[in-house]
Amino acid sequence: MSAAQDLAEGKLTLDFPAPQVARLTISNPAKRNALDHAILDGIAAALPGLAADVRCLLITATGPVFSAGYDIGNLPRDELAQKAEELVAHPFHAAIEALEGFEWPAVAALNGHTIGGGLELALSCDLRVVAAGAKLGMPPAKLGLVYSHTGLRKFIDTIGVPRTRELFFVGRNIPAAKALEWGLVNEVVTEAELAGRGVALAAEIAANAPLSLAGNKRVIRELLAAEGALDPDTERELVELREACFRTEDFYEGIRAFAEKRPARWQAK
Repeated sequence: MSAAQDLAEGKLTLDFPAPQVARLTISNPAKRNALDHAILDGIAAALPGLAADVRCLLITATGPVFSAGYDIGNLPRDELAQKAEELVAHPFHAAIEALEGFEWPAVAALNGHTIGGGLELALSCDLRVVAAGAKLGMPPAKLGLVYSHTGLRKFIDTIGVPRTRELFFVGRNIPAAKALEWGLVNEVVTEAELAGRGVALAAEIAANAPLSLAGNKRVIRELLAAEGALDPDTERELVELREACFRTEDFYEGIRAFAEKRPARWQAK
């Protein structure tokens, strides 16, 4: 296969570390690998062209953090609602859809802390291997954010309702060992082993029967979709509820307080 390619303004790299394994590596160190438009668009654009040549996708990142989530922390007040909604509703949704619709299994090798949208990105992969020192968490309760019903469904499918409630209502990051206990990840390895283990697992998967890999992935995807189906009116209401949160004073306050590392002063409006 071809040599490594830089995508997304150099913040995403595509290479092929093993036979029939494609690897996408996030590299946005200045923002702790936060997911911005370029990275998300790069993921969405890269995946369709890989299906014919690979049998497993590996997603990882450089440095001590897998991803700190959405890149919305420095948006000015008058642009926050619009820009945050645009990022979350469009490029993030497109990247997740491309990942979930990818024909072959996907593995996430979590090299470090995996937070918010970064954790949903990892959960959209079929298997997850995590470095022992990493923490995983969902901070919507700390940000005044109503999470998407499709994202919450993914957590319920993976760790069940009680653990999803704990993760989203408490908003506390959990260590890798607890993530394994919950079923949020499949395996914990040392930081030194993480990169090699991710490639080895992806290569093991890629060597299996192609019809079985693609067929079983589709069956699992369709079964989960059927269980999580909502009637159109309810789904519309949930989408509107999420969109409304971007325009609240609490969302703005939550983002500022999170960035400034101070307690938020909630107003419930």
